[in-house]
Amino acid sequence: MLFISESAKTKIEELIQLESKPEQTFVRVTVSGGGCSGLSYKMDFDNELKPDDQEFSDKGVKVVTDLKSFLYIANTTLDFSDGLNGKGFHFVNPNASRTCSCGESFAV
Repeated sequence: MLFISESAKTKIEELIQLESKPEQTFVRVTVSGGGCSGLSYKMDFDNELKPDDQEFSDKGVKVVTDLKSFLYIANTTLDFSDGLNGKGFHFVNPNASRTCSCGESFAV
């Protein structure tokens, strides 16, 4: 399962509306090699499913990831911060053994 915090839900809905995305738009999360800790998160809007996609819904937000990425991010929560210590989306990943200070890469 992938989870969405209330603040991330609010920001995602705001962005979908602001960018006039189609109704079937969902959040696609992928993991690729790179970053200072070895693996990096990528998040985009999408509206086309692929054959190996894993689909989840939390708080009314649909999140999709490919099977390979899901192995690294199972039970991860997508959060959004609007505070002084940093603004933007970040991942709370219980599988990560370490993360970099920017929060965009991790290792398992």
